[in-house]
Parts: sequence; structure tokens; C-alpha cells
Amino acid sequence: MGRGRWRFFRHDAGQAAGPPAWAYVLLFVAAQIFGQWSVSVLHATIMWPANAILLAALLQLHRHKAMGVLAACVAINLVSNIIRGDPGVFAVTNVALNLLQVAVAVVLARRLCGAALDMRRPGRLFRFAVGAVVPAVAVSTALAGLIAILAGRMPPGTLSFRMHHLFDMELLAMMIVTPTLLLLARNHRFRDDAHASRGEFAALVGLLVVASAWAFGQTLAPILFIVFPPLILLAFRLSPPWTAGAVILIALIGGAATVTGHGPVTLTVLRPDTALDAIPTVMRQMNVFHLFLLAVVGTALPITTMSTERRRLVARLRARTESALAAQARAEKADAAKSRFLALMSHEMRTPLTGITGYADLLSRRPGLDVEGLRQVEAVHQCGEAMLRLIEDLLEVSRGGDEVALKPVDVRALIEEAVGPAREWATVRGLDFAVTVTPAAEGQVLTDGRRLRQILHHLGANAVKFTGKGGVRIEADRIGERLRFTISDTGCGMTEDVLAGIFSLFEQADATTSRVHEGAGVGLALAKSHIDRLGGAVAVESAPWKGTTFTVDIPAEPVEIAGASRSAPLEERRMRVLIVDDHPSNRDLLRIMLQAADCETVEACDGQEAVNAVASANFDLVLMDVRMPVMDGVAATRAIRAMDGPAAETAILAVTAEAMPEDAARCIAAGMDAHLAKPVTQARLYDAINAALDAAADRADEAQAA
Repeated sequence: MGRGRWRFFRHDAGQAAGPPAWAYVLLFVAAQIFGQWSVSVLHATIMWPANAILLAALLQLHRHKAMGVLAACVAINLVSNIIRGDPGVFAVTNVALNLLQVAVAVVLARRLCGAALDMRRPGRLFRFAVGAVVPAVAVSTALAGLIAILAGRMPPGTLSFRMHHLFDMELLAMMIVTPTLLLLARNHRFRDDAHASRGEFAALVGLLVVASAWAFGQTLAPILFIVFPPLILLAFRLSPPWTAGAVILIALIGGAATVTGHGPVTLTVLRPDTALDAIPTVMRQMNVFHLFLLAVVGTALPITTMSTERRRLVARLRARTESALAAQARAEKADAAKSRFLALMSHEMRTPLTGITGYADLLSRRPGLDVEGLRQVEAVHQCGEAMLRLIEDLLEVSRGGDEVALKPVDVRALIEEAVGPAREWATVRGLDFAVTVTPAAEGQVLTDGRRLRQILHHLGANAVKFTGKGGVRIEADRIGERLRFTISDTGCGMTEDVLAGIFSLFEQADATTSRVHEGAGVGLALAKSHIDRLGGAVAVESAPWKGTTFTVDIPAEPVEIAGASRSAPLEERRMRVLIVDDHPSNRDLLRIMLQAADCETVEACDGQEAVNAVASANFDLVLMDVRMPVMDGVAATRAIRAMDGPAAETAILAVTAEAMPEDAARCIAAGMDAHLAKPVTQARLYDAINAALDAAADRADEAQAA
């Protein structure tokens, strides 16, 4: 019962639309009366719309109403034939041929045009005309001619003309009247299709009427072409129902003029034919008018349907664009909310980790701890570092891909820093751990140090995790303009099925509750993501119980070795440092770490206290937290940089739990000299202080040069 089925009546589930059933019956009666009057008074017929009206009714109405209209129209057609004087057999035959024509057209239209019969679509209009109307009219016309021959009621000389005239009348009626009624039945769909205002509508219709009256109101020149410019303009600007109405208007004006002996159609020179002498001249000339109407229909209806289709597609595109923009806005809003949430969670989780790992680091350096105490402190430190790495991995996954930031980095130093946790873990597990850097790979290269550090960290940690005995070997070599890192282990290896999914997020070789190896399944996925972002490639060779080898190629152009640090090591300098943090435990931790380097410290609880302290005393360095009450660290830094005198040049190091790359960029943009993400260790703090002092010295040199 769906689209494209062979069926006669409309599906009962279809939505009712269009005029009621009795309106089609009244139109059918009017068509019969007009046809009979035209033949008896004017001796000519332009078209015969009765079958076209019945076709529209059967296509539009539901089964029960359509059957009622069909029965009424058959009775009216039979009575009309009898009143006209047709013998009984021919009166019934005429009705049968009309029914056959309509039935063929109905079935073909439903088959080719679908259940909707939406004549706004150019393709459906074309299939309706060529695939349904033409075959239906051709079949009924051919049978009518055959019956006329067999009955001997028509001279052979006039048979061809009569059949041609009959075909033209029925075809034009179904090409004009049926689509018009179908379009009017769905007029609610075209309310937004017309672009013309009421004034423009009146002007277009008036122009068309004037052009039609001018063309058919004179018999001096064949100027039928004058009708097409206003018709085409009207078809572009008005909806299909109004365009179809305009076609009917042209047919009425032209038909009335032609059958009364006016208009350019009467200028047609007829070929002498004695067999056609009995046929009125206007009837013989009517074929030219039929051809003109066919050209009008073939021009106006395709243009208006294509124009409507274009407007529909534009409206759909506009709606989808608005929907996409709204979805984009929602996604951006959700992404911003996610970023705020991640920043908050990062800050809130790093703050307690600062105390855990920081104090564990301090305790591990305290002399006098026995072996068991040192082991316990080291266990706390390793658990804190593991928690930190898990937090960073999950935040990295949630944040997505940042822009690649290419900076000079030292290859050996980066490798040692990246695989440091893996080396410590290997030592605890009794595994060998070797790092080899060939002379060709030594020195500084231009790459994204953060991404490369995470790649090596995750691959090294993964190798140690899955190695029970033997060891792990990491090698770095240079192949042209690329660095090649090889991470090999003697672990359990992987099957082909496991290899196929090792770079999938949250994928685990053993995901059961009894699995031996821990992990969230994000390390290798992050490593692969970073490799792709750097334009690199990774290959994996592995076999069960024969170990695994990861080979990573990364573009890394060699750069000249940067100069040594301009600042003396922190242990060799005595500095006055302002510690700014709203958490007492954090201030206490930083104070202890700095006092180990013989630094004098002063503490502030918020940004406003920091600004007041810098304004009233001299400091070599400010350790500035960012998220604080009263005044945050960014605002405090801007206030310090706006001061007069040497205080404005004080080195400022951000020591904050806001560890996102955009957080570091915001700190640097506010005037800070370096950024250190919590939690901190003593070694990382000292390195960050040296970096901040170097940046402050460079800033001072640039200010003097300017």
C-alpha cells in the first residue's frame, strides 16, 4: 500500500485535503454543460475537461467518497450523451472509453508519482504528464478510432483529423485542469512559496491579461509569443496553483477569441482538403491553438515547479543551517562548560595532591629515616604520582587535541624526564631499564616537548607494566629529519586480536575483574593521538611471550643549542621570595622547599596582600597562585607590572593547580615569567624558578634595548 504500488483508490490513511466530493461533481456537471454548449453553438471545442476533473477527484479523494463521485459522474456522462442524441450503444461506449482513460491515468499516476502526488516536484509533474496522461489519452483515442472504423460512422478522410483533435482536447485538459486541481487541493503547502506582494501579484496578473488580450484581440500578426514573457515572470514569482490558474486564464481568453473567429490562430492557412470541407474552419484551426496551449503548459508549469522546488530547498537549507548553528552554539556552550568543569576538577584534585606528593618528596630527603620509613614514604610518593598521571591522562582525553606548539627541546633531557617514572617502577620490579641516545639524535630539536614527553612516558610505562622479567630498552636515533624512538620489552607480548585495538581509548588487553595489570586504558590511545598530531607514525611488532617493540618516527628538525641558563643554581643564591597562596599547607610546603635552598620567605594569603607586599618591600621572586579570594593571581600580576620602579620588574612564577595549556598561556599573557603546575616537587620547583629568573632577565634586557 506504499509508494509506487499498483492501486486505483487512494490509501485511507492519507490526509484529506482539497474540495469536498460534491464540488468535483458540480465541476463535472459544469464541464459537461460547457462542452455541449460549445459544440452546439460554436461548433468547436477547445478542450474537454470533464475527464480531467474526474481524474483529479479519484486521485485526491478517499475510497468511499471517490466511489460516490465516480458513480455520479458516470450517470451524468451517460445522461449527457443521451441528451446529445447518441444512440444507446454509443452513449454507453463513450462512457466506457472515458472511464478507461481515467482508470489508466489513475493507476499510472499512482505508480509513477507516488502516494503524495505532490505536483510541486518537477520530476513528478513530468512523470504525470508523460507516464500517465499521454498513455491514457492515447489508449482511449486509439480505441475510439477503432470503434468508429468498425461502426462505419466516420468517413475515412476525416478519421485522422478527428482522432488528432480528440487526443489534443483530452491531453490538454488533463495537462492543465488535473494538475491545477491537485495543486489547489494542497494550497496550504504553498503559502510561503510565493515571493510576490499583493501589489506585485496584481501587476503580474494584469500584465498577463493585457498581453493575452493584445495577442488574441487582433488578427493582423501572429504575435502569440508576446504572452510568454509575463507568463514566465509570473511562474517565477508566484506559487504553482496561481501559475496553473494563469494558464487556465490564457486558455479562456485565447479560446474565447479563437472560437469566435478572432486572434492570430485564425490567420492559419489551411491546406485544401475536400475530405475536411464539412468540418468548420475554426475546428481545423484549433490544432494550432492546442499546440500553443501545450507550449504554454510545457513552459509555465515546469518553471513554477522548479522555482518552488528551489525555494523549498533554500528554505530547508536555511532551516538546517539555523539548526546546525544552534547545535554548534549548544556544543560550544557545552564545551565551554566542560572546559570550566575540567579546569575546576583539575584545580581541586591537584590542590590536595600538592600536599601528598610534596610532603612525601620532602620526607624522602630527610636524613635519619630508616629503610622501612623510606620505603613507606616512597610508596606514598609513587601513589601520588600515579594519581597525578591518571588525572593528567583523563584531562588530556577530555580536553581533546590542542594546537601543536613547536619549541626547541633537548632530546636526552626530555627522554630522561619522560621515562623517569617508568625507570623507578622498573627498579622496584627488579627489571633492567636502559636508555640509549645515538650521537646523531643528541642535541636540541624543534618539536612539541609536551606531546613527545607524553608519548615516551606512556610507551615506557606500558612496556614496564607488561614485563615480568628481563627488561625494557629505549633507543633514540635520527633518520634524516625525523627522530626514531624504539621502545622494546621482553614482556608477555600480544596476539593479533589485541594488537588490532591497542590504540583504542579505554581498550584493555584483559578487561576482566581478575586482570593482573592495572590501568585505565588511555595511555596508548593518548600516545597515538600525540603521534598523529605531530605528523609522526608508529609501528608495533609483537608476538605472545616474545615481547613487544614500538617504533615511533617523529618529525624533529635539529636546532642550534641554546645558551646555558643565565641564572646561578638556586642552591648557590640567597633570595628573598614572596609565597602567595590561599592554602596554608601549600605555603608551608613551598616555604620548606625554599628554606632548603637558604631562601628568605614571606607569605601572602591572596593577590591583594601580594600587591601590597611587593609595593612595600623588595623581592627577588614571587611564587604566585592563580585561583585565590579577594584578588586572583592574574589580576595581582597585572597590578605589579603596572607599578613604578624596580618592583614592576620582579620575577613572577605561577605555581598553580590550573594546569591546562590555556591556563599557562593566560599566566604568561598577564605578565608572569613562567608557569609551574601543581603538585610540585623540590626538583621541579627549582627548575621552574631558574626558568622564571632567566625569562625575567631576558625581559629586562629587551626593555633596556627598547
